[in-house]
Amino acid sequence: MGINIRGRSFLTLLDFTPAEINYLLDLAAEFKRMKANGVEHKWLTGKQVVLLFEKTSTRTRCAFEVGARDLGMGVTFLDPGSSQMGKKESLADTAKVLGRMYDGIEYRGFKQSVVEDLAKYSGVPVWNGLTDDFHPTQMLADVMTAREEFGDLRGKKLTFFGDARNNVANSLMVVCAKLGMHFCACGPRELMPRDTLVEQCRAVAAGTGAVIELTDDVQQGARDCDILYTDIWVSMGEPEELWAERIQLLKPYQVNKELMAQARPTAIFLHCLPSFHDRETTIGEDIYQKFDLPAMEVTDDVFLGKQARQFEEAENRMHTIKAVMYATLK
Repeated sequence: MGINIRGRSFLTLLDFTPAEINYLLDLAAEFKRMKANGVEHKWLTGKQVVLLFEKTSTRTRCAFEVGARDLGMGVTFLDPGSSQMGKKESLADTAKVLGRMYDGIEYRGFKQSVVEDLAKYSGVPVWNGLTDDFHPTQMLADVMTAREEFGDLRGKKLTFFGDARNNVANSLMVVCAKLGMHFCACGPRELMPRDTLVEQCRAVAAGTGAVIELTDDVQQGARDCDILYTDIWVSMGEPEELWAERIQLLKPYQVNKELMAQARPTAIFLHCLPSFHDRETTIGEDIYQKFDLPAMEVTDDVFLGKQARQFEEAENRMHTIKAVMYATLK
């Protein structure tokens, strides 16, 4: 019997089986092939989706907008100033209204409870474009990129270097557990994923053959690693005052050429972006002036090196998001 997730929301990969995740990845690969060959696939013509953004984004917004239009759908974008949600109108009321006007809702913001309530009250599929807890659409792009490189991912080691409590590290641990991979969180002990989520992932791993590893040892994290992954050290919405503390904590976990050399020769580098790999941003230059640090979570030689796949990964956001929208709305 084929996989069918029509009508379901996409809030966290904990809700999906390995077979369902692989179905979405296969569908994304087919959409990528069709787009590359100019094959039209307006399979959802007449449907309408709305994008609710409480946090700004380049890749998430563009991926949803282009993906929806490729599928023939209409798209409405609402930033925080364009909606009364949570201000003059309750979340539940907003969800009920949007659910009567739109076939699907994307939310990118802060609390996981918000995207869950949108799904509860709207009556239509809701897609998590990022919350403080999870970033599931990013994960599909990440593992799609890794599949393009390695094929079968079972047993492949992915190490996240840095603040392993954040939404990206949380979600990487989930998807690795689901797909039978070896996930390693490598960072300071005080910045590890919460115990309850680690326990959930280890329970999943027991059935898939995955490995969940936590370490503060950089060499251990890099040893036999196939995919080195990192993210910015201060996340969106966190105060700037955290920079000094985070730099002190996370500088030993910077992904640089010495660290890459300790991984497998075939290893690749991934980053969800944006990245502070040089001084070509206002924040990057400010950090350099204050801390004499020309690069933060990853050095420029790695970011621009032959093992880097972050721009392929960014493109794959579009193909995987398109797969999620189609599979839940078809």
